[in-house]
Order: sequence, then structure tokens, then C-alpha cells
Amino acid sequence: MIINTGMRTDAVQYYSDWLLRRFAEGFVLVRNPRFPEKVTRYRLDPAVVDCVAFCSKGYAPILPRLHEITDRFNTYFFYTITAYGRDVEPGVPPLQESVETLRRLSAQVGKRRVVWRYDPVLLSCAYTTAVHERTFDYLAGQLAPYVDRCVFSFVEPYRKLDRNMPDLLPLMEEERDYMAELLGGIAARHGLPLQICACSNHGYEQYGILPAGCMQLNRMGAANGVRFRPRKHRGMRPGCGCVDTRDIGAYNSCPNGCRYCYANADAEGAARAYRERHDPESPLLLGHVRPGDVVTEAEQHSYLLREGRAPNAAAPPEGQAALF
Repeated sequence: MIINTGMRTDAVQYYSDWLLRRFAEGFVLVRNPRFPEKVTRYRLDPAVVDCVAFCSKGYAPILPRLHEITDRFNTYFFYTITAYGRDVEPGVPPLQESVETLRRLSAQVGKRRVVWRYDPVLLSCAYTTAVHERTFDYLAGQLAPYVDRCVFSFVEPYRKLDRNMPDLLPLMEEERDYMAELLGGIAARHGLPLQICACSNHGYEQYGILPAGCMQLNRMGAANGVRFRPRKHRGMRPGCGCVDTRDIGAYNSCPNGCRYCYANADAEGAARAYRERHDPESPLLLGHVRPGDVVTEAEQHSYLLREGRAPNAAAPPEGQAALF
């Protein structure tokens, strides 16, 4: 099983103490977003967790103690750094600070385990193709020696965007093709492998860009020196080429406040949930187990081949993985 820490919220940037405690205690509880009374308990044990995937826009809070996880588990890291300022990403660290933090992360875990995400690519009067060209060129030059590859995607229209980003300009196919050619050329000059999210409905192979899943077992295995059994990458939505993962976060809990975010219903509500409902000692990211909740033990199976175990993996201390 692959555990994901960052698709529903930026757990690394805002909930790192909670995250480290959960791995130390050996289990986590996750509330079903559609059926809130249903709670799933996952063991955070190298025997059944093949890899821990991180997705964040700010790794600085966890870096001093990240070894507490990387010493025991296979890991894989996605670091999102874009062209946008606080008008679009209010809670995200400044660009140069993010560059320096990514370099520190890469030095700590190795470049093969680090993927730079430049997404979503969107256009507005403030963020033109010229801004993307200038910023992507700068970032590619700064980050290429420290990452395995770069992944980008184009912003997908959904109803919340009409409210959250009324200044957003529509991305017609001509603009997408132009941006793909632009980014592909820049990446090639810097020797940076570039791919577009497999969910894209259009290929850009002519610009040296390949569509692929962001989280693929062969890449995660090679980065960690292990091998996985062949397994179909079913994806997490139509067109997605990623392997199935289990996210341990919660929607509507990320204080970053990114205006294009799909995981927050509203930025103020998410920030309030972070302030008022988060207890670092709770096995749930938000709140606690309530009367009437039904807690179910997850079925967890390893995808690793018999000889493919994390070289530093050790079982958690006896008793830590017991039911709470």
C-alpha cells in the first residue's frame, strides 16, 4: 500500500507535528469525506506501507525530523513551486525560500526521490505567458540539478474557479499548445525531464513532453532501490495514470488558501478548521472520534516483491500499532 500525506491538505507545512506523531505511534485514523461517521484505521508500519508519498508547498517545518520517517519507510516527494505570488497562493512561502528548501530536501533524501511540480498552469492578466516563461526558466535553472523531473498540468475548469478566480483567462487549445512548446523548450535547455499529468486530454510528445502518471510504482521503486510486483495503475480520476494511494489528510483543512484549490470549499473555513479543530495528539487530522463513529481496520497489503523491502525499515516498537 502507498500512503499519501498531501492530496487533501498540506500536512507537511501545517500539520508536521501531527504527522510525525502518527508515524511514531504506528497508526492513523481517516474520516470518510462522504460518510463522516465512517472512520478508517491505517497501520503505519513498513510491513504493509510500501512507500510514503509527500505532496507539499513548504517542507521547511518537517526537514529537521524527516529522518524519523525516511529512516524506516520508502519515501517519495513532490514539491510544488509555481510562478504565483500571494495574490493567488496566500500561504505559500516566497519563491526563493522554496528553492532553498527544495535543495535542502534533495540533499537529505536524494534527487531521485524529489519531483518538482509546476502546476497548475493558468493564465490571467497578471500571470501571462511571458511571466511563465521567465519564472519557469529561472526555476528550471535553479532546480534541475536537485530533482528527478518536473511535472506540470493545465488548470481544469470547475465551478469554484468562477467564484475564486474570476480573473482567470480561458485556456484554449492554442494557448495550451503554445505553453507546452514553451515549457518543453526551456526544460530541454536545462536538461530537465518534463512530463505532463496523464489526465491531460492532449499529448505534447513533439515538444519532448511525455504524459505519465505522477506516482508510478516503477519510479518510486527505482528511487528507493526496491521492486514492486506488476500492478495496474488505475488512477484516482478518469485519465489518471497514478497508482492507487490512501490519503491520510482531510479536505477543507489547508490554510495555504490557494485560489485554484480543489480541496477546500472556502479558504476561511479551512483556516478556521486548522485553528479550531486540529489537535496534534488526536489520531484524526481534524477533531476526535465521536460517539456513533464506526471505526474499521483497513485492508492493507504490500506490493513489494519479497526481496524488495525498505533497507532501513524496522517494525514500530511493540504495542505502538495496537488499537487506540
